[in-house]
Amino acid sequence: MACPPYTPSAEEFRKIVSEYSYALFMKFKSKAEADPEVLKKIMVAETDPTVPKDVKEKAAKFWADWKYDKRKMLQSVVDLEKAAMSKGYSLAIAFVSGHCQLCEKCNTETRICVHPNLARWSEDAVGVNVRKTASNAGIQVNFPFAKNPESFALLLID
Repeated sequence: MACPPYTPSAEEFRKIVSEYSYALFMKFKSKAEADPEVLKKIMVAETDPTVPKDVKEKAAKFWADWKYDKRKMLQSVVDLEKAAMSKGYSLAIAFVSGHCQLCEKCNTETRICVHPNLARWSEDAVGVNVRKTASNAGIQVNFPFAKNPESFALLLID
C-alpha cells in the first residue's frame, strides 16, 4: 500500500531520511495538455452535469495522458533505484508525487498490494514538503500549471 494510512508517519520518515547521505530530487513535465477552458473545469468535469460534453472529453483525455506520463515517471524512478542498488547502494529508495497510479482501485480490503515491485510511497504522503524541497534544489515549481502539469520524484541513496 502506497498511500496513507499505509505509509510511515512524518516522524518515522524523518528517522528514515536521517540515515541517508544522498538525495536526488527530480521534476518531470507531462505531455498532458489542458487549455484554459478545460483547466477551469478540470476538477469537476467528470461529475458536473453542466460541463459541456467536449470539455468533459478533453478533461478525460488530460487525466488519461497525465496518468500515462506518471506511470512512465514511476518506471524511470524505479529503474534509477534498481541501478543504484546494483552499484552497491542497497538502501536506495524511491518516492513519487501524488497518489498511486497503478490500479483503478487500490486493494485496500486485503491490504495486499497487487504491484509490490512497482508501488512507491508518495513523498508528500510521508511528510516531504515538495515545493520547499524543489526550491532548495533550485527547481522551479509551476503551480497552478498553465498547460502541462509537473510531477516530482525523490531518490534517497546510501
